[in-house]
Amino acid sequence: MALLRSPTAACAALVFTGAFAVASASAAPHRKVDQALTAALRLDGATQQVIISVLPGCRAAVRAALERHGDVVGSDHAIIDAVSGEVHSRDVEALAANPCVKSVSGDALVRATGAAPRNKRNRTAPALTELPSQNLTSTLRDTLGLPHSAALDPSVPTGAGGIGVAIIDSGIAPSADFAGRITGFYDFTRHRAKATAPFDDYGHGTHIAGLIGSSGVLSNFEFQGVAPDVHLVGVKVLDETGTGKTSNVINAIEFVIANRVQLNVQVINLSLGHPIFAPAADDPLVQAVEQASAAGLIVVTSAGNFGQKQSDGTVGYAGLTSPGNAPSAITVGAVMTRDTVSRLDDEVAPYSSRGPTWFDAFVKPDVVAPGHRLASDTNVSSYLYAQFTRNHGQSKTGQPLLLLSGSSMAAGVTSGVVALMLQAHNQAPFPIRKALTPNLVKGILQYTAITVDDADYLTQGAGQINAHGAMLVSTGIDTSRPVGSAWLKAPAPMSVIGGASYTWSQHVLYGNRALRGTLLSANNIVWGTNVVWGTADREADNIVWGTIVEREDENIVWGTAADAEGDNIVWGTNIVWSTRVIGQRIGGSNVVWGGNIVWGTNIVWGTLEFDNIVWGMMIKSDNVVWGTGFGEGVVSGRVESAGILGENEKR
Repeated sequence: MALLRSPTAACAALVFTGAFAVASASAAPHRKVDQALTAALRLDGATQQVIISVLPGCRAAVRAALERHGDVVGSDHAIIDAVSGEVHSRDVEALAANPCVKSVSGDALVRATGAAPRNKRNRTAPALTELPSQNLTSTLRDTLGLPHSAALDPSVPTGAGGIGVAIIDSGIAPSADFAGRITGFYDFTRHRAKATAPFDDYGHGTHIAGLIGSSGVLSNFEFQGVAPDVHLVGVKVLDETGTGKTSNVINAIEFVIANRVQLNVQVINLSLGHPIFAPAADDPLVQAVEQASAAGLIVVTSAGNFGQKQSDGTVGYAGLTSPGNAPSAITVGAVMTRDTVSRLDDEVAPYSSRGPTWFDAFVKPDVVAPGHRLASDTNVSSYLYAQFTRNHGQSKTGQPLLLLSGSSMAAGVTSGVVALMLQAHNQAPFPIRKALTPNLVKGILQYTAITVDDADYLTQGAGQINAHGAMLVSTGIDTSRPVGSAWLKAPAPMSVIGGASYTWSQHVLYGNRALRGTLLSANNIVWGTNVVWGTADREADNIVWGTIVEREDENIVWGTAADAEGDNIVWGTNIVWSTRVIGQRIGGSNVVWGGNIVWGTNIVWGTLEFDNIVWGMMIKSDNVVWGTGFGEGVVSGRVESAGILGENEKR
């Protein structure tokens, strides 16, 4: 077939002759197909569930061509220029080769924590671990710098004032703790939005909702959410087993974007995910999150719970899940507070996923938050309540509670703090009030965070969130001021929590650099919704940040020895590759790479000419490094053989 003159023309000409017509024999279709789908195509199966991302103007033609060929198109995703459905396996590579198709992704299963499914090698889901319920305490609000019970102090903001959070999860079980505040509920488990009465057969969404905004009425305010008066919109995408489809999550995000004014939603909580199978630019779920951020919605995501090897508990790096790799999302890892108010004994949970992200090397998480052994509302007829009997608890009033751990819980806590920030800003006496943008909220959370001792940037981001400091800055920042002008009289960078004083991190992690200085004192173009977080290059840095910043860590990810002749790759100051890199096998289970998979001490991933190092290329080389982190891998050395499993993974 002759080369088509343009992608749009290619779309218009799409026909099937047993497969999609391809534009050129030299095309490389496998580069457009993500790793999960590539693996699935090696297995038996006549059809595949896919999400096809296309170039502008091509979507209608692709949909029509699929339908003519007998494929089933489930959804149009207009906001990310994609369609999802079921296609013939034999057509995938030819479909990907067509010039109007940007990428073809598997319609991956998402789970409540980003955890792997149970299978022969992974008999227990690693994230929702059972925890004994002795010494049940409620210190959540105290350790965030908030009064223990907002009901006891009417002057404390509680998330009122019209702030709404959409919880895209397994649902919300109605109770007196949410009375009158579940302002909408929509079930997306069958693709299309269906307005229904609130329910939650799995129980995860209810737990998140309680952390965000339980009023505490049922426990006589002993256990109360971070923002007890916030409005909640339940968006169900996970079924009774805590599993859903990526396409349904995208549908839900699109619905919230389109109806954000009517729903009165400013925040989206996504305590779910799947392993990262493609660069962020080709990940449909990430792109949906980016569109939500561009629309002004603040998206809070969990980092994932792939921080350690299941067999021996070894802590490792690069275990983040999608959509936690979305640049503009606020990605949150989990902290263990030891059930104390003090921050001095806090520690990032070993299971909390560390950065950087696969393929792109983004520095994530952005922040960390309490996420371990948190008690919250539950539905006693839910799957989780029935499954985790050792995690049952109750308040002094006898209210049933469930204790769960994970970055999902940390994301919920952070969404509550964001609601308080928005309310604090809305109540400030500015003559003209403009909303806090997603980038600005992230910057404030990072700048006012309190660092966790002995944790690096790829483990804790800028530090643990500090509601007191974040609200203080949000109250004082005049967002109506033009770019370049002063808009905040900077408060003292310190918060008192539990009687102890803590200095803020005063850092913002932007791109792969840690910036320090008077970062929030003046309006900056980076706080706008038209700027993707971290995209300024070195040449643009002086324009974007001017001279107000110090670059404490000029390059968090690359370190000082990231050249083809170096002996190792140092992450930050003291994190060295070798056996501490965690991956997510396409089949499901999380694994630590080392031993027979990584022989060298400086192996870094990228999308290389050979299949892909990420998924188990067995490398005998001391010098395999990446290029720019955007698929331009640089190789010095030889790839001897390929295999999905190394000896250390076979169990």
